[in-house]
Amino acid sequence: MMPALEYRQSTPRFLAARGASSTKLGGRMSGVLASNVAPLRLVHRAEPSLPSGGDWVRLRPLLSGICGSDVSLLTGRSSPYFGAVVSMPFVPGHEVVAETLDDLPGLPKGSRVVVDPVLSCAVRGGEPCRWCVAGQHSRCDRVTAGRVSAGLQTGYCTDTGGGWGRQMVAHAAQLHAVPDTLDDRRAVLVEPLSCAVHSVRRAQVPEGAAVLIVGAGTVGLLTLLALRALTKAGPIYVVAKHAHQHARARELGATEVFQPSRAARAVRRACGGTLEQPMIGGDFLLGGADVAFECTGAGAGLDMALRLVRAGGTVLLSGMPSGGVDLTPVWFRELNLVGSYASSGRPATGTTTETTTAEAAADEQGAGEPAGGTFAEAMALAAEAPLDGYVDAVYPLSRWREALGHAAKAGQLGAVKVAFDPSRN
Repeated sequence: MMPALEYRQSTPRFLAARGASSTKLGGRMSGVLASNVAPLRLVHRAEPSLPSGGDWVRLRPLLSGICGSDVSLLTGRSSPYFGAVVSMPFVPGHEVVAETLDDLPGLPKGSRVVVDPVLSCAVRGGEPCRWCVAGQHSRCDRVTAGRVSAGLQTGYCTDTGGGWGRQMVAHAAQLHAVPDTLDDRRAVLVEPLSCAVHSVRRAQVPEGAAVLIVGAGTVGLLTLLALRALTKAGPIYVVAKHAHQHARARELGATEVFQPSRAARAVRRACGGTLEQPMIGGDFLLGGADVAFECTGAGAGLDMALRLVRAGGTVLLSGMPSGGVDLTPVWFRELNLVGSYASSGRPATGTTTETTTAEAAADEQGAGEPAGGTFAEAMALAAEAPLDGYVDAVYPLSRWREALGHAAKAGQLGAVKVAFDPSRN
C-alpha cells in the first residue's frame, strides 16, 4: 500500500465546486480546493501493477507539478467533455520527474526520467492510429482502448497512477532520460515546456510578427521562452497581473508587459488600429497583433485575445479552456482559432498508411517540429533558460490542501510552479 491523492468524481461534488468557484469572491476558489467539496482525498491504495505487453516500468516520483488544468478540474471549472476519456478513481499528476524502479533496455534501474503523459497507441498496444503514425500522438483516437483503462493522459487513468502518489507505472515510449546536469526543479518543468514548444510550432509564427501572450503564469512564461528561442517573432507583448510576472517576462525577452486593464490601449499603441468600445463587453481593436497565445485557460483571457488580434490573425489556445466567450470576432474578423494540446511525439516506425487530407493538414500545422518530438527541445531549453526559482514551493502529500490553495493563488503569492514531493512525509 502507498499514500496517494485520489480523485473520485460525483455529480453533486462537481456542481457544488463549480457553483462555489464561480462566485469569484476573494479567496473562494482556493477555499473550494481545501474544503470537503473537493473530490480529492489522501488515501492508502495498492501500488499500480505493471500492465501486460512488456516495456513497462515502475516509477518513484521525485517531483510532480500542480498544473492549471488540475486546479480547474478540482474546482469544477473544467469541461464535462473530459468525463468520457478518463477512468476513475485516478491519481492526478502529469508533470513528473521520477526515478525508475525497474530496468529497461538503455535505461537502467535508478535512472531519472521525465514522463510524456499522453497515453497514445504506442502505450496502449495494437496498430497505431493515423495520428500516432504521423507523430501527432496528442491527437490519438484510441485513448479509451487498449491494455490500460481509459485516460487521455497519465494522471487521468486509474491503471497507471499519477505523480501525486508514491509510485506509478509508465511505458518506455513515455520516458525521456534526464541528464545529470539538470536538477529536479528544472526537470519537472520539461513537460509543460514541451507543451509550450508544441503550441509555438502549431502557431507557425511568421518572421517579424507582432505577438501577444495573454497570461504570465507557467504556461505564458514558458510560451514566451519558446517563442524567443524557436521563432523569429518580432515584438512580443505580454499581459500579466502581478509584479513578479512582469519581471520574469522581461527577463525572458518580452518587449513590453501590460496590466490587463491597459491591454487594449497598449496593443493599439504598439500595433496600430482603432479602439472600439461596444455598449456591453470589452473594448476591441480594428487592427492589433498578428498572433495571440491565450495562456490563462479562462474565458476572459480568450475574450481578450480574440479582441486584440488583427483581421485574419491567429489565436492559439494554450490554456485548457473554461468559461463562455463571445466568438463574434472569429466570424467578423475571420480569425484562425487554433488548439494546442500536450506535445508532439515521435512518428511510429515500420508502419505505412495512405496520407489523408487530415494528416496532410496535421503535417502543415506541425511544420518545423523535430523528428524526435518536442521533449528534446524542451530538455535543452530547461537546461539553458533562466528558470531558477520557478519551482519555489514543494509540499508533501500530507499538506495537499495547503499545496492546492497555494497553486490556486500562485500569481498573488509570487509563485510560478507549485509541486508535490510524494516521498516526503
